[in-house]
Amino acid sequence: MSDFHYSTDADGVATVSWDIPNKSMNVLSMEGLRELDAHIDSALADDAVKGVIITSAKADFAGGMDLNVIAKMKEMAGDHPEKGLFEGIMSMHQTLRKIERAGMDPKTLKGGKPIVAALPGTALGIGLEIPLACHRIIAADNPKAKIGLPEIMVGIFPGAGGTTRLARKLGAMGAAPFLLEGKLSEPKKAKSAGLIDEVVPADTLLSRAKEWVLGAADADLVKPWDAKGYKMPGGAPYHPAGFMTFVGASAMINGKTQGVYPAAKALLSAVYEGALVPFDTALKIEARWFVHVLMNPSSSAMIRSLFINKEALEKGANRPALDDQKVARLGILGAGMMGAGIAYVAANAGIEVVLIDAEQTSADKGKAHAEGILDKGMKRGKVSAEKKAEVLGRITPTTDYAALEGCDLVVEAVFEDPKVKAEVTAKAEAVLGKDAIFATNTSTLPITDLAKASDRPENYIGIHFFSPVDKMLLVEIIKGRKTGERAVAKALDFVRQIRKTPIVVNDARFFYANRCIIPYLNEGMRMVREGVAPALVENAARLMGMPLGPLQLVDETSLDLGAKIARATRAAMGEDYPDGDVDEVVFWMVEQGRLGRKAKAGFYSYDDKGKRAGLWDGLATRFPLADDQPDLLTVQHRLMFAQALEAVRALEEGVLTDIREGDVGAILGWGFAPWSGGPFSWLDMLGAEFAASVSDDLTARFGPRFTTPVLLRQMADRGRSFYAAPSSEAA
Repeated sequence: MSDFHYSTDADGVATVSWDIPNKSMNVLSMEGLRELDAHIDSALADDAVKGVIITSAKADFAGGMDLNVIAKMKEMAGDHPEKGLFEGIMSMHQTLRKIERAGMDPKTLKGGKPIVAALPGTALGIGLEIPLACHRIIAADNPKAKIGLPEIMVGIFPGAGGTTRLARKLGAMGAAPFLLEGKLSEPKKAKSAGLIDEVVPADTLLSRAKEWVLGAADADLVKPWDAKGYKMPGGAPYHPAGFMTFVGASAMINGKTQGVYPAAKALLSAVYEGALVPFDTALKIEARWFVHVLMNPSSSAMIRSLFINKEALEKGANRPALDDQKVARLGILGAGMMGAGIAYVAANAGIEVVLIDAEQTSADKGKAHAEGILDKGMKRGKVSAEKKAEVLGRITPTTDYAALEGCDLVVEAVFEDPKVKAEVTAKAEAVLGKDAIFATNTSTLPITDLAKASDRPENYIGIHFFSPVDKMLLVEIIKGRKTGERAVAKALDFVRQIRKTPIVVNDARFFYANRCIIPYLNEGMRMVREGVAPALVENAARLMGMPLGPLQLVDETSLDLGAKIARATRAAMGEDYPDGDVDEVVFWMVEQGRLGRKAKAGFYSYDDKGKRAGLWDGLATRFPLADDQPDLLTVQHRLMFAQALEAVRALEEGVLTDIREGDVGAILGWGFAPWSGGPFSWLDMLGAEFAASVSDDLTARFGPRFTTPVLLRQMADRGRSFYAAPSSEAA
């Protein structure tokens, strides 16, 4: 079966239509590229063909390159991966350059055949790079369509000429949001930005494309960079204005990435160096930098975790083999920040919601939270008045538990108090049908214990949302000892409905995410107590790619919550409780009234509007700086290994059963250095033997919390890695 289909009409216009069988979205494979190349050859060789339309038979044009192919490129390249990758990428450049030149005379730039891209919908990645090589890009007026180059988001950059073409089309400054931030735009905004040339009604897309082909002159086919006297918009690097642009871009990239994301630096290098040479040479430079990124283990890890594994989890990689369990009517107990957030995302996904609280005013306030989010969307032009009314119409705020009748899933989001949770569980189950699933949204309390309040523990499950619910992508599903497969399937299908990414873990205190993030926070506070400079702690974390340093993250989550968790954990663990020195910092901060950002006072100082104003200098009065400060690498190892070793222990103990969930959950749940692909990918980058030696060193210097897990030790002895080992052996 073919990916591209070729036809000609009586007027001499050839149409190359992209339509991959059995897929909802077109993605480019190497076989598809060869088909496209052959069709372009056919059109250019046929004297009866006057021009070409490249379009899609699907509702969208293309979702990009098949990242599974990119992930395997190095393996496919044989003993000399750099050479194989470079040659493969240059073959893509050759095809797109063939489209761009379209048979024109290389000296006179005349005699070419017009080639137009007609985009019915979304065009991403290579789905925009192919059109950028065409002589004109016409898009259907489809507000739901997204047009852009999002490759930077998965650790690579546009490597099929998109970087070079867009930079020369818009200038470095104009192209920056689309290349460096992966900005996506609907068609009209894409036209305003200069990404595409026309937006027309969907039913006239192909007729307008044909009209342009038949009316195009030789001059319409010549790209600016192929014309004599071309000057780069905004100035080339050696031009005074262009020089300042690149100086600013370099500073911006290093400021945002802290130097740990290789793709952003490589992209800027490709643009800078490419702007100094002719276009065809610039394509070779782009290809070399693209190979440089693909050879970096960071790109492979990011593609694997943020695309391949994330997509697999969202499609139900670990879902029990049961019938569809889609949620039709959702009950939510507790209309506080979490409950209100869950109500919004569910209603926004088309689910009817009953939002219950003890007081009607509280329930109404929960619905108002959803209204506030929708109002912000309206101000940004992303939500219509009709959409707002539709979403709010799905939320029924009430105090009456009888309204839960007919709900097939209930999510309890009341206080983290087992007694309160038990009370609302009993009230809800008195109304619910016997097949309804009951879920508790808890971040710390064991599900098996909470399920004792239920008459149907097989229908009881944990669904842990992260705050703020509307923005956080991860949902942690926790199985209690008696949780049945249908409850798991129901939870997974619900998470898919609300367009979030699920991981499934087994029951244990703190589950997986909090189990790993708490040691990170604690290690930061431990170092403060030891006299390590708070700025060193925070900057060491950021230089490893953590979005927030541990002290800032404590401020965001609040110190009084930390104190509450510490007391509960100490009560549960007794003499085995290991964090007394951390409590000394937490409890003292709480006594000072420094509860974090919500109190405008924490490890950081804040202005009247709650904006951070630097680290609080009062810390030194209680925890003075030590004369001898540790080196940066030691601080980074303490912060990173505190998280990664706990992830390995969660796998050892069976809390985590799939390393894919461990990596994806770490990145989406608490921002574990996305450039690394997650804790298991990071340990693979280090190598098990080296990781075990660092762990041993940290144990000798700082205590048993860094003890090397047995699994990591075994892998070091055998020369194995997490992703190379069979999953059954790793588990």
